[in-house]
Amino acid sequence: MNEVTVGVLGATVTVGQRFIQLLADHPWFKVTALAASDRSAGQRYADICHWLPSKPMPEGVRDVIVRPTEHDPDCQLVFSALPSGLALPVEQYFARAGYEVCSNAAAHRMDTDVPLLIPEVNANHTALIDVPRHRRGWRGFIVTSANCSATQLTLAVKPWQDAFGLCKVSVVTTQAVSGAGYPGVAAMDILDNVIPFVSGEEDKAEREPLRLLVTLQDAQVANAPFVISAQCNRAPIRDGHTEYISVEFERKPEIGEAMAALEGFHGPPKVANLPNSPTQPICVQKEPDRAQPIRDRDAQKGMSVSVDRVRPCPVFDVKVAVLGHNTLRGAAGGSIHNAELLVAQQWVT
Repeated sequence: MNEVTVGVLGATVTVGQRFIQLLADHPWFKVTALAASDRSAGQRYADICHWLPSKPMPEGVRDVIVRPTEHDPDCQLVFSALPSGLALPVEQYFARAGYEVCSNAAAHRMDTDVPLLIPEVNANHTALIDVPRHRRGWRGFIVTSANCSATQLTLAVKPWQDAFGLCKVSVVTTQAVSGAGYPGVAAMDILDNVIPFVSGEEDKAEREPLRLLVTLQDAQVANAPFVISAQCNRAPIRDGHTEYISVEFERKPEIGEAMAALEGFHGPPKVANLPNSPTQPICVQKEPDRAQPIRDRDAQKGMSVSVDRVRPCPVFDVKVAVLGHNTLRGAAGGSIHNAELLVAQQWVT
């Protein structure tokens, strides 16, 4: 297939850099445009970007001249790493102008006519793409990826929803400092400490999975019929969110059944062949001391979610520990995975 030309909005921020890192050797996508704030516009990317990933900045972007965010880039598809306040008008502008937008921002996640996607979970929700073309006059479209903590929570419980039905979900998170961007949380606040508040995270963890875990009917999306209670905390970990989840089911499974449902989960066949699809979306380990961020966050190139310590819960039915890489599966990698699905479904050609 011919390469799809892509741009990155917010190219200098942490998630924008992850996009560029992951797109450097992508078999389907070629970065041809970078956009950032007005103070960065007109300069070489290598001159104005404080590069954070451990791998060197890709040679192919070092000499690219950064354009203003409002500039019309020479590309077909744009990945958005913009902050939500800026993303709202800018992403709509690009959609009206005919661009295909894969957004990591929260601005449009809860719009009822914009797909909120995790390919293994709700690939058919791309049917919503045509709705704002008629309703809002967009020539392009916007597709959003879920919040990082909501992504791994949704992946963890999806097999159980399918097999046993869900009634109640309680989740407590310890979230990495990279989730706050760079420079993020002040060292004197986070060292030797856990902060029991992450702005906006509890609302996202409680609402977004309900949008993702519902069956789309006649291009209408509602909420799944169960409830989630979330408590979100910031912990002194560089990368990797850990979640402690308890679940009450419509039909209580035996522990062996619960583990088998996790281990057998793969998502739709078409998704399995995407370049960034992990061979095992959910990794189940038997060790009593897993999952651990430093040991497990990079599983399957950071695109797999670890679901471990599957055991009975005396309050609900089953409880587990869940780990995911927040800036890979939960951010840039998730948006690129969505774009791959759009290519496979021929929304992007």
